Amino acid sequence: MVAKRRTDTRLNSDESEVRGDRHMQDRKVTHNRALSDDQRVDEFRQQFFQSALPDIPKIPGYHVCWLTTENPRDPIHSRIRLGYEPIRASDIPGWDHAQLKTGEWVGCIGVNEMIAFKLPLELYEAYMTINHHEQPLSEEEKLSSQIRAMEAEMNQAAKRGVVSLELEDGTAALGVAPKPPPFALQTGEYSEDY
Repeated sequence: MVAKRRTDTRLNSDESEVRGDRHMQDRKVTHNRALSDDQRVDEFRQQFFQSALPDIPKIPGYHVCWLTTENPRDPIHSRIRLGYEPIRASDIPGWDHAQLKTGEWVGCIGVNEMIAFKLPLELYEAYMTINHHEQPLSEEEKLSSQIRAMEAEMNQAAKRGVVSLELEDGTAALGVAPKPPPFALQTGEYSEDY
């Protein structure tokens, strides 16, 4: 019995019909995505290539930060409810390379499980005032009231000649509420006329 020879052209190893390289085909360029040398130097200056998470450029009117998708105690959906918005590649020119191509956060700026977010400065200022001014003052007030109670007890004991209590300057100043600082001013995100 004579074996039939295959004539399937898909298995043809003849190199005369090699397909052209798809990268070599001309395509229409919609906009210039190349960075100028000045932009590259600026990226380098921002430590873009120096850290695991690149520094997000400032967006006028917003505080920017990285949020993780992996923290069950601080889930992204809670931050979105608080006013955080994901940063899209269109928000930051030249960051197309960091745009996520798949998954829930397609089109957003991301690195591994970290997603870039922005928060309006008014909300940022309010949240920072609560976390770094009001809550510490509340804790300080608790300490201050305990110290005042101890001071009253010690004064009664001192009258009997048992013991005396002397408060240091820092302890005596507890409970005096300072004016809340403008947090966004400290990060340079507000203009001088704030």
